[in-house]
Amino acid sequence: MEVSDAAYDVIRDLLFAHSGQEILPSRRWRIPTALSGLFRELGIDNLDQLVCLLSTGRDAELPQRVAEALLNNETYFFRDRNYFDNLSQRVLPALAVHRAATRELRIWSAGCSTGQEPLSLAMLLAGQPRWHGWRVSICATDLSSRAIKAARRATYSQFEIQRGISVTEMLTFFSEQKNRWTARGDLRRLIRFEQRNLLDTPPAGGPFDLILCRNVLLYFDRQTRSRAARRLHEAIAPDGWLMLGAGELLPEEDGLFCPEPGNHGLVRPRPGCGVSRLPAASAA
Repeated sequence: MEVSDAAYDVIRDLLFAHSGQEILPSRRWRIPTALSGLFRELGIDNLDQLVCLLSTGRDAELPQRVAEALLNNETYFFRDRNYFDNLSQRVLPALAVHRAATRELRIWSAGCSTGQEPLSLAMLLAGQPRWHGWRVSICATDLSSRAIKAARRATYSQFEIQRGISVTEMLTFFSEQKNRWTARGDLRRLIRFEQRNLLDTPPAGGPFDLILCRNVLLYFDRQTRSRAARRLHEAIAPDGWLMLGAGELLPEEDGLFCPEPGNHGLVRPRPGCGVSRLPAASAA
């Protein structure tokens, strides 16, 4: 389905206003595919009809529904397993030493989609006896209300449950009923899910010892990445760790974080660097 320049401009601006993400002209082809489900729900056939509906302003929730449909919610358990190996072998042991006095660990999974990343963290921690008796909390946020509702259910199809975890992990951490797999209650109790824009004020519960913000910054322009970096810096503990996705970088000129030598994807707050609090973004 061809996307007209006028329709592209409307949808591009809508997504940016609601999420800070951008659709490059080279990616405009994916807009009708991403919105096909919404087309069926609305009983329309094409993007121009959707733009007409948006222009009427009669459905106050429609812009948010469009923005959520365009978000990339691709995820699976222990995505990029080597990253979790690095957490298990390097980051978490260091935090166990640094937080021994308080025996409290605070984690934020930003852009958690349908919950596989925070549940992977919960499984990782549950499998390490050193955390028994600690106060462990995982805050998991995503812009999409649909994704957060699915994450709170913590119930996955046979296809979803097999992506990233072994049969042993499935049987240990999930219960099966009618080909649906639900995460164990003790795992779910570690996690607090919130619908939240990364560009808004950071969630309560910080400062966070570990923040995972993977495959989110890829969709931001330079200015928005800088804004996201400031939000992450507000939320992280001075000696905390931030894990980014493969190929993601924070603007060096902001000087808020520095790479952790020998640990791809990990950055730390730059010592002595402070930021002023930013006003909340207008997006939900």
